[in-house]
Amino acid sequence: MDPTDAWYFKTYMDAGEYGFGLQSMPLDPLNDCPRNAYYMDGVFTAADGKPFVQSNMVCVFERYAGDIGWRHAESSAITGMDIREVRPKVTLVVRMAASVANYDYIVDWEFQTDGLIRIKVGLSGILMVKGTPFESMNEVNKEDNLYGTLLSENVIGVIHDHYITFHLDMDVDGSDNSFAKVHIERQETSPGESPRRSYLKATRDVAKTEKDAQIKLKLYDPSEFHVFNPNKKTRVGNPVGYKVVPGGTAASLLDVDDPPQRRGAFTNNQIWVTPYNRSEQWAGGLFVYQSQGEDTLAVWSERDRAIENKDIVLWYTLGFHHVPSQEDFPVMPTVSSSFDLKPVNFFESNPILRIPPNLEKDLPVCKADASS
Repeated sequence: MDPTDAWYFKTYMDAGEYGFGLQSMPLDPLNDCPRNAYYMDGVFTAADGKPFVQSNMVCVFERYAGDIGWRHAESSAITGMDIREVRPKVTLVVRMAASVANYDYIVDWEFQTDGLIRIKVGLSGILMVKGTPFESMNEVNKEDNLYGTLLSENVIGVIHDHYITFHLDMDVDGSDNSFAKVHIERQETSPGESPRRSYLKATRDVAKTEKDAQIKLKLYDPSEFHVFNPNKKTRVGNPVGYKVVPGGTAASLLDVDDPPQRRGAFTNNQIWVTPYNRSEQWAGGLFVYQSQGEDTLAVWSERDRAIENKDIVLWYTLGFHHVPSQEDFPVMPTVSSSFDLKPVNFFESNPILRIPPNLEKDLPVCKADASS
């Protein structure tokens, strides 16, 4: 976000220009992943086209972090029943990490027993910094624009964004799916109808074409976003589906005609839905080095193709605004954000209702080998 001559061109497309997979790194046992992790190899293509194998590229592990899967309790003093039922949450995590030049990205796919899938991205590594004659903020005048934060003597961390776009070929209980925006809005009660003045109503709008499914997230205009199979129903008649549940994210604030924004026009919305097309796998297009935005997700979606009851792809962009601070220097503590894919009427009822509780004999107990 520095428009000066020495910096304005630094708008990197990590996946298209470097290769997010090619820059993935072997994981360090016990530090990148816990002791109980299983490691998998990765197969890469060399410059001559020959495959080669790298070890420890992906780790898989079961995680129990003390979270609760479900619980309910009744007080005998109130209901006459002394009930306390609690079940622990155990998840399966699949992790990889990529070091793209100075930045490190950690990507987790976390599979929960209730069917929820959480996708989390962590950012760490080394900030891209620039030199400055300033050694203290006391030397900086109001008219001096640092385009960032003075992190140390003669070092500025420049303000920047990160955007990671996920291509999600959902195929919920079959390949033909639809996308619905379930809009939550306030309704006013009629005079004398109720002591309440207002309540919430959910209105379901099924997208017919791509432009119906271009979504900008709005805190005070909330919606749920469902991918469902209109051809498969639960026993009570609801279509089976999954919903996208955004977490903390960021939207691009750049002018839509700014050159980096034209190349990264897939960040114009947080959610897009397109018909499946084998040639449309990368949101920035096939060739991003010399791209001026002529082959991006935004361009494809302008065709406004039919997406109802079709083989569709949902695109979700996870964003970060980063105003550097001194704690980010010289190596940044990991900062993370995530989004969920959550079942919505996919199961007939709570799928983990009958999992057994933990008992004392089920859990390992750590004991010291010797005392001093």
